[in-house]
Amino acid sequence: MELKVINIEGKETGRTVSLNEEVFGIEPNTHVMWLDVKQYLANQRQGTHASKEKSLLSGSTRKLRKQKGGGGARFGSIKSPLLRGGARIFGPQPRDYSFKLNKKVKRLARISALSQKAKENNITVLEGFDLETPKTSGYLDIIKKLNLLDKKTLLVLNESNKNIYLSSRNLRKAKVVSVYDLNTYDILNAQNVIISEPAASKFDEFLKINE
Repeated sequence: MELKVINIEGKETGRTVSLNEEVFGIEPNTHVMWLDVKQYLANQRQGTHASKEKSLLSGSTRKLRKQKGGGGARFGSIKSPLLRGGARIFGPQPRDYSFKLNKKVKRLARISALSQKAKENNITVLEGFDLETPKTSGYLDIIKKLNLLDKKTLLVLNESNKNIYLSSRNLRKAKVVSVYDLNTYDILNAQNVIISEPAASKFDEFLKINE
C-alpha cells in the first residue's frame, strides 16, 4: 500500500511510503478487535466499589418484637436489609475485572484495527517533525493545516517525544503515542490515524510480522 507523505503545512512532499499489506491490508477481524477493546476497558476499572452487608454494619442485635404471636414473619435485627438504613443484599464488593488475552489475539486485533482505518482511507502519513518547546497552539496549527481539526486524531511517532506529547495533552480530540505503545482501543477511537514518516517502518518490528 502506497501513501503520499504530507508535510506539516498540509502539502504533499512528492514522496510516498509503502505500508506492509500484512499490517494494513488484511480483512479486519471484528471479534478479536472487540475482545481486545473489552480487555483494555476492563483493565481501566479500579474495582474498588463496596457496600456493607449485614455482618459489616454496627447496630443493636436485640429482637425488635416477639418472635411469635404477632401475625407476621420473624424479625431479628435492626440491621435487616428490609429496613431503612439496613444492610444491602448481594451488594458490590471489591474485585479485579482484568482478564487474560493471548498475545497472538492482541496482535491480530491491532493489525485488524489498522487495516480497518486503511480500508476507510483514514490514515495520513506525516513528514517527521519536532517542536522546539511544548506549545499547544503549535500542535493545533499542524492539525488545522491537515484539515483534521474537527476529528479525533491519533499521532503515532517512532519514539516518545516530550514536546509533542505535552503540546497535544490539553486537546480533547488529540492523542500522541509511540508505535510501541499502540493499542486497539486508541486506533479505533480515533477518526484519523496520523503516522509519522519515521514510524511507518516500525510497525513490522512492533507487530513481529516476520517471526
